Amino acid sequence: MNDAEYSVQQLSQLSGVSARTLRWYHQIGLLEPRRVGENGYRYYGPQQADRLQDILYYRALGTPLAQIKAYLDDPAFNRIAALRSHLAALQAQQARLEELIRSVRQTIQAQERNIIMKDEQKFEAFKRKIVAQNEETYGQEARQKYGDDQVDQSNEVLLNLTQEQYRQWTELGQRIQTGLEQAVQAGAAPESPQGRDIVQLHRRWLAVAGNDYDAAKHRGLAMLYTADPRFIAYYDKNTPGCAQFLQDAILCWTPANAGEQSESADGPISCCNQHN
Repeated sequence: MNDAEYSVQQLSQLSGVSARTLRWYHQIGLLEPRRVGENGYRYYGPQQADRLQDILYYRALGTPLAQIKAYLDDPAFNRIAALRSHLAALQAQQARLEELIRSVRQTIQAQERNIIMKDEQKFEAFKRKIVAQNEETYGQEARQKYGDDQVDQSNEVLLNLTQEQYRQWTELGQRIQTGLEQAVQAGAAPESPQGRDIVQLHRRWLAVAGNDYDAAKHRGLAMLYTADPRFIAYYDKNTPGCAQFLQDAILCWTPANAGEQSESADGPISCCNQHN
């Protein structure tokens, strides 16, 4: 039976995690030591080493600390199932990296041989990377909520984006993020003109591939922006409050009734009462 015990420094050397980080994990309740000695020193056993390993796997996949704690503290947490999920996610990451490596090699070969690459080839790996990341992060929940057909169709739409559509899609995403950060930093309200403009950009971003705009789905998506910590982490990465602002602005500037929606993503939109 493994009954090893480690001090903070020993566990730090064993895991590669700094002693300061281990103390922080204890402070926030993420990794409690097995015992604390009379001298105040923390000591960790095999169970704590396993938990630290689980934490590091989740961190490698970009999971926020609060979400990791919720996962590990859940009485229904199944370590074997979690490890299998980590393995699948890491294999997906490996596949994305291999795709990008192939793309870089093809580009180098084309440049060296003065071969003209098709524009579709240049961006294929990046589009596949986005699809894989979305599947890894939101795929299971999206498929449970919307069904496999809907998710597969959305993935296919992204993969079929032309070079110009892909450029517009990424550019709009950057403009939305910049607009959100500027609005929040300036103390603007979601029902302000800044909020309206961001929602207009968001509608165009949703419809860049030519899809019909659906106001009800837009509002439903908005509700996820503060309900799911992954969306909060994405939109609030530079300025806290952006996810909440985007949700509130969409609910304000997007009609609640399908009959009120405009026919195109570029059409006019009318303001609703906020939080209606």
